[in-house]
Amino acid sequence: MPLIRNSYGKGRVRIMRVKRDSARHEVRELSVQAMLSGDFDAAYTEGDNSKVVATDSIKNIVNIVARDHVGAENEEFAGLLAKYFLDRYDHVSGVDIAATETKWTRIAVDGAPHDHAFVLDGNGKPFVELSATREASRLVSGVTGLTFLKTTQSGWENYVFDEATTLKPTADRLFATAMDASWLWSSVPASYPRANAAVLAAALKVFAGTYSPGVQNTMYLMGEAVLAAVPEVAEITMACPNKHYLPIDLSPFGRGFDGQVFTPTDEPHGQIECTVGRG
Repeated sequence: MPLIRNSYGKGRVRIMRVKRDSARHEVRELSVQAMLSGDFDAAYTEGDNSKVVATDSIKNIVNIVARDHVGAENEEFAGLLAKYFLDRYDHVSGVDIAATETKWTRIAVDGAPHDHAFVLDGNGKPFVELSATREASRLVSGVTGLTFLKTTQSGWENYVFDEATTLKPTADRLFATAMDASWLWSSVPASYPRANAAVLAAALKVFAGTYSPGVQNTMYLMGEAVLAAVPEVAEITMACPNKHYLPIDLSPFGRGFDGQVFTPTDEPHGQIECTVGRG
């Protein structure tokens, strides 16, 4: 029987890079997955491992490239890692790198960010995904679980109302989500960190400052704003689970609902997704 496709590699290679060539240190903590494809069929079909780069060696290469490039931004690091495999092993035809960052934020001491002390930033995990061959590459940056909320200027009205509908329309509700988003690069920005920050700033500005008739419309407007703000982004894909905050009925206790007390729940949740690109 034919072997249709195959790849292998090392996952969850955790690496902390500390750039300490000055008094102000930079930290980048990543969990990396490196997958190789190429002339490996014989390892599967015949048990011939003569061309297999051991997954332990793949882990060591991640560490080596990290040490050689402690100051590289995450997107650049992914490219350097893929290049190392493609340059070193002729029988490797493709490399897929996925790297998720654990974010650390500088501790503020007397109002000033400290040079070498950090606190864990729990909101959202940046990531990079790179698929590379010797001929071409595809680079995506993104964030998972970026959680944000607004307490008004959001509604849900004029939807299909039939025998299955129990949800009541409203022009004033809480809007909360934990967004997963990824953006495809069409060219290299002057700075990936500044461009990534601009992506999120443009999206959150729309979220905070625009009335939302529904998550769908808000996501589309956020995507439009991102493409206008960052010309190097070709398209952005977003998934926004609707984290519900349900009004609590306190009428049995002689208290009406005044938009102040809710029950948080995110199961089940609405799942809204879209991709916005350039025409």
